[in-house]
Amino acid sequence: MTNPEEPNPPPPPTVSDLPHLAEALDDNRFRQFLDHVPFAVAVSELGEDETLVYGNIEFERLTGVSAEQLQEKSWSILPPAPALAGGPELAAALLENEEYLGAFSLPAGAEKRVVDAWSNTIVGDAGQPLFRLLAMSERERPDEASVLTEALAEKDVLLKELQHRVKNNLQMITALIRMEARNAQRLEETDRFNKLAGRIEALSILYRSLYAGSETETVDLGTYVSQIASSVMAAHAIEGIRLDMKVDAWPVSVNVAMPVGLVVNELMTNALKYAFAGRDGGEVKVRCTVDDEGCKVIVADDGVGLSNKADWPRRGKLSAMIVQSVKHNANAEIDVESELGKGMAVTIAFRRRDAAQA
Repeated sequence: MTNPEEPNPPPPPTVSDLPHLAEALDDNRFRQFLDHVPFAVAVSELGEDETLVYGNIEFERLTGVSAEQLQEKSWSILPPAPALAGGPELAAALLENEEYLGAFSLPAGAEKRVVDAWSNTIVGDAGQPLFRLLAMSERERPDEASVLTEALAEKDVLLKELQHRVKNNLQMITALIRMEARNAQRLEETDRFNKLAGRIEALSILYRSLYAGSETETVDLGTYVSQIASSVMAAHAIEGIRLDMKVDAWPVSVNVAMPVGLVVNELMTNALKYAFAGRDGGEVKVRCTVDDEGCKVIVADDGVGLSNKADWPRRGKLSAMIVQSVKHNANAEIDVESELGKGMAVTIAFRRRDAAQA
């Protein structure tokens, strides 16, 4: 029985309680970033009545439900999508489970698409669930019959492979969206959104590497690092700033490649934005070297440097979380060297056996 002297419990948090996230979801630039994520994304607001608040372009293509149509609707607006291996349809499955939900058949005119689906809950600072995120990736198939046969025959293998490949990336993207939206103070402050675009691009490059014909859970770290470095230089090109890059080919676990790539993206973006302020030129150096012991990834610049090398990564910032992920996933050692007027160098070192672990 409720004590009449006790106050009523507070209502569940809503989008209005997180104005920065609400603004971000309404901002065209933010939507454009999400539209470049290489799979379908939809977001619902958790509350007394769970309702959809966002869907990207790929979500509309796969489901036929536009961003306008899904507003304030429940997940039942999804077309009928039975699970290939049996069990509840997609709309019911995502309410019951998290992470990998399974393979589902989506109608596509006279044909059907087979998609793999994942679900994740986004929580607030106090741990309260605020949003639910659904992600779907379409499987390539020559025809419906062969896809269904293949999906059932390879179910166990695909489950392990897809979970490793996508789970960490999806969680990282969720964290990026939530933390960047929370930190944004004004929509006209584009710097944070530009950083978000770079981080998502780093993950997109990883996805392209994974699905470019590879049947293993490894990524060539040298190639991946070089692609990220080239992408950052193209996005933040500054006259007079040179890129000196040398990389060795070396296959590593996806769980290692992902955070290493994000660290390289963070360091290069920061260098191009801050390291050469007031200077006519400079150099950013990127190395990925391999020997019998293991691998070293180095990002260095000859810019203004830091007065205290402990300033990077700054505690509580997203870069600190990414660095911690590298340490955890690859048992890596991170060394930061910096001095005012003499630039900054960050070295990530890990052993062969640690980089190969899935």
